[in-house]
Amino acid sequence: MNAAGLTAVGKVRNHNEDAIFHNLNPTGPLPNLFVVADGMGGHNAGEVASAKSLEYFLEFIHNSEHTAPDDTASLLVSATNHANDKVYNLSLTDPELDGMGTTFSACVVLGDKLAMAHIGDSRIYTISQDRISQITADHTYVAQMVQAGHLTVAEAKNHPNRNQLTRVLGCLPPIDVDGSFRDLAGVNTVLICSDGLTDMLSDEEIMDITSQNTPPAARVQALIDAANSNGGIDNISAIIIDVKGEIN
Repeated sequence: MNAAGLTAVGKVRNHNEDAIFHNLNPTGPLPNLFVVADGMGGHNAGEVASAKSLEYFLEFIHNSEHTAPDDTASLLVSATNHANDKVYNLSLTDPELDGMGTTFSACVVLGDKLAMAHIGDSRIYTISQDRISQITADHTYVAQMVQAGHLTVAEAKNHPNRNQLTRVLGCLPPIDVDGSFRDLAGVNTVLICSDGLTDMLSDEEIMDITSQNTPPAARVQALIDAANSNGGIDNISAIIIDVKGEIN
């Protein structure tokens, strides 16, 4: 297994409110761990929310006991809930942090399975030889409208409220975190990314880049470059995990 991650400010924003974590080696009881968080809020509150959510999440993981593989998704959800409570309590201590929040998408590769915890509109994709599949749900107003049949996917792509979140870490306790497993049979690559990437590139463009026969670091850089070439209107974060092959 190989992996690489990168976060960039983009071409419009003046600071980066995304935070990422990628580790092919054990993190607490987990054999590996990958996280993307995309912060929101006034002043620098989004940057605080994403950084602190990751700090508190890792704190919980490191303090956890040995976890059976079947319990990994539950552990990720519990750690996300822990981060939510602490970020929310932090927001109460400073008026400039009031209302801050962040998306949060985390996963662990367990052989032929992927354990996940997710809230917000950052995304996790699986990529096989001929298909890219979004395996997390967008917790947004327009995603709900699409699911209800009131908008088409094409209409949602350009809807003015497409980034209006319905679920987020840090704004209120408790939160509803999606926790699940996904079969990795036939999957070559897992991608975790913020909406700064998916708002700039189509799934087909993402698949073309992530399927190239180059190291993960080169493909992550190519994703960032392509998103910037298409406007780079938001911070851009991506982690590529090649689930087949040896660690290098």
